[in-house]
Amino acid sequence: MDPNEIAGLIEQGLPEAEVEVTTDGQGHYLAVVVSDDFSGKRSLQRHQMVYATLGSRVGNEIHALALKTLTPEEAEQASVG
Repeated sequence: MDPNEIAGLIEQGLPEAEVEVTTDGQGHYLAVVVSDDFSGKRSLQRHQMVYATLGSRVGNEIHALALKTLTPEEAEQASVG
């Protein structure tokens, strides 16, 4: 599955999110998702929100998906540090 297609699905489900998806070409993906919708949510809740945008594709077309989910403030702190 094309990384841009995965990013599009996540953006469709989380319209305000900034999404970047990369792949190793073997069905393993890394998605970095930055969204205000993650504010006040724990990591597991954030990941569930992203998985919900992808549905049954996870485990099928998307063999493995690593997630990094951040609020805009967390992303800014990460880029400064």
